[in-house]
Amino acid sequence: MLKNYLKFSKNSISLLIPILFFTSSVQAQYVWLDEKGSKQFSDVPPPANTPAQKILKMPSRSATKTAPVTEELKDTPAGTMDPASALKKPVTTASKNEDFNKRKLEQEEKNKKAIVDQQASVDKTKNCARARSYQHSLESGERIASIDKNGEKNFISDARRDQDLIDTKKALSDCK
Repeated sequence: MLKNYLKFSKNSISLLIPILFFTSSVQAQYVWLDEKGSKQFSDVPPPANTPAQKILKMPSRSATKTAPVTEELKDTPAGTMDPASALKKPVTTASKNEDFNKRKLEQEEKNKKAIVDQQASVDKTKNCARARSYQHSLESGERIASIDKNGEKNFISDARRDQDLIDTKKALSDCK
């Protein structure tokens, strides 16, 4: 029985050694800490924005290194990339801040323009309502009076009524 056991153990050891070598090559070659602090295991390099001090394990130096594929290079056919754009500097905090401030200013300008446009629309609506009311008063034929700088009441003449009616119609042509 002991002989059978020894035969079994020799056979099993000879089978286990290749399996161990195979599984060690299948294991993840990269280990790094993500933004949340948890370990990530992968056979592909970590994202380009991962700092070097957070990469815990990399493949051996003897293995051929390939540059990580960035988002802009994924869709570019091989050999058509401009060398100047391939050497583009990484995005820094200062450039991100500059872009943010630029977008913020553009948004503030859009908001100011929208407020001015909205106020102009409200003013136009009020002016159109006043013009319609004045036109209605002019067309009704009732007497229209105004008070001058001395506080005296003056009624408008028929010629002035006709001229005011023409001016009011002209102003209402821009109204909806």
